[in-house]
Amino acid sequence: MELRQLRYFVTVAEELHFGRAAERLHIAQPAVSQQVQRLERELKVQLLDRSPRKVLLTEAGLRFLPAARAVLAAADQARASVADLAGGRAEVFRLGTVTGLGERLDAVLDGFADRAPNVRVELIALPVSERLRQVGDGGLDAAFLRSPEPAESPDLDFLPVWSDPLVVALPARHPLAAQDSIRLADLASVPLRLTERRNHPALVDLVLTACQRAGFEPVPGPASANLQDNLAIIGSGTPMWTVVYASNARLVQNPRIAFRPFADPGMSLPIALAVRADAASPNLKLLAALLAESR
Repeated sequence: MELRQLRYFVTVAEELHFGRAAERLHIAQPAVSQQVQRLERELKVQLLDRSPRKVLLTEAGLRFLPAARAVLAAADQARASVADLAGGRAEVFRLGTVTGLGERLDAVLDGFADRAPNVRVELIALPVSERLRQVGDGGLDAAFLRSPEPAESPDLDFLPVWSDPLVVALPARHPLAAQDSIRLADLASVPLRLTERRNHPALVDLVLTACQRAGFEPVPGPASANLQDNLAIIGSGTPMWTVVYASNARLVQNPRIAFRPFADPGMSLPIALAVRADAASPNLKLLAALLAESR
């Protein structure tokens, strides 16, 4: 049993919605679902009653919730006591996040808890422009972002972290799901379901440009604000497709959805860490080391 599993369960129990819980935790919804399922398997009980429309606590979940909160409170108190013994208050490291970091963000949080227990990592979700502004003025210690444009922020350094490949998500019963990989042109007649561009301009521009290079304008499907809704509609069998980060796809356990890689050249988005050019704190060095280990 891991503390993050308890933290994810408590957040879902309070929100009664996996999507809202994921937004509050600043991680991808599949990661929340997977960790709660692992907790249920370890406890050998079902804590949540899931349906397409709502999430409810089972009797076991209602009994377990106060105990889970108590364990998390005890862990926080233990960290605080260590910080007090070290002769100071716990430090706060403010980190701007993006969706879809999945297991890599979990590794960062776990790494800080293990190696710097006196540091509390505070995750901040903001629009890209505000994220960059706060890194520049010290409101954030660092921030993740996709497809950085260094020329627009000359006072910041952008450290390459990794590249996130995208995969196709489509109904498992769709004929294309029988293929090991999918050519983009094969999706020309299938409606594309994407978030609105204002929510994720780098992703939307990448996909639409790739479709144009493949010789077609995609058939537009209804826009959706979150991945959970997209996958729920696609899993119902409606002939549609979308793109998902491969790291997130590995966490989704839904037999109604097929995830397939794109045939070469594929698509991916670079992720960088934005920091102030003069920043050189021990916490930034630890973050860089943890990110290097997660590659």
